[in-house]
Amino acid sequence: MSSQEENPEKNLPSEQGAAHGAVERTDDPFADPGLPAHRPRVQDIDERAAKRSERSIAFLFLLSMVATVAFIASFVAFPVDKIVFIFPFGHVSILHFSLGLTLGIALFCIGAGAVHWARTLMSDVETADDRHPIEATPEVKAKVLEDFAAGAAESGFGRRKLIRTTMFGALALVPLSGVVLLRDLGPLPEKKLRSTLWRKGKQLINMNTNEPLRPEDVVVGSLTFAMPEGLSQHSEDFQKEIAKAALMIVRIQPDEIKDKRELEWSHQGIVAYSKICTHVGCPISLYEQQTHHVLCPCHQSTFDLSDGARVIFGPAGHALPQLRIGVNAEGNLEALGDFDEPVGPAFWERG
Repeated sequence: MSSQEENPEKNLPSEQGAAHGAVERTDDPFADPGLPAHRPRVQDIDERAAKRSERSIAFLFLLSMVATVAFIASFVAFPVDKIVFIFPFGHVSILHFSLGLTLGIALFCIGAGAVHWARTLMSDVETADDRHPIEATPEVKAKVLEDFAAGAAESGFGRRKLIRTTMFGALALVPLSGVVLLRDLGPLPEKKLRSTLWRKGKQLINMNTNEPLRPEDVVVGSLTFAMPEGLSQHSEDFQKEIAKAALMIVRIQPDEIKDKRELEWSHQGIVAYSKICTHVGCPISLYEQQTHHVLCPCHQSTFDLSDGARVIFGPAGHALPQLRIGVNAEGNLEALGDFDEPVGPAFWERG
């Protein structure tokens, strides 16, 4: 048997070996290793390098401002339905592509400028501090304020005016992107909600035949739908305009009309009312000839067409607007003006 096998403790490192760096024993296995020595950056010792970094950061902030202005210009310049081919994305909306590209560049440049500033010009000295109770003592508060002031001074925020000015400019312009996007809520209504295509002299066109309506075409008990003369179902703005100008025509015996003004605005018992329900704007399509009631199929609002189209049941808030009609020289039904009030649901300007 060898001497090593007889005495295995000889294989363990001795204290003398540990002194030479072989193995070192310690009583605390979780001892604080400490911080490595601080290595200054080139910007810390070379002012020319610091100036180059400052110009680079300022360039990123300036590029962000340019991208924000380009975002706003794109929103104004490009139509929403313009489609172009852009490699490798294929056919895309030029408006959506330009908005995403410019806003992405604006936000990226602000972030990249801030990171570049922190990594090259702000202090990178690591500091350690002992933990303390959550409730700060006056001494701690004073130290925090002192550290904040020291950090502000070391960041160069006060003396590097070029970075400060361009950063403020970039941060001030970026929110304008969100303000411009508010245009997508729709154009200002102005007085568009108060008027329709109906004007004095506009003929009533049958929605089914696209022919002018004559008094003899409307019989008692029937329900006919009409649109203004000049509006085509193939036109681009048809849906927008018919949503306000849709008309329903019924014929009632004149002695059964209870409302005096309704009788004056009719022609030989033919009355014209808006087809748009005053609850949430659904199209009214159900007519009961015995009672002269029309029913909205959405929420069952019911209107009496023999009594000024007043609401007799359901959630609708007010009567259907009436259109004053007459007959032109050709014997066709025509409007004698627009509706007497805005059509459809009530809105914030209704008096």
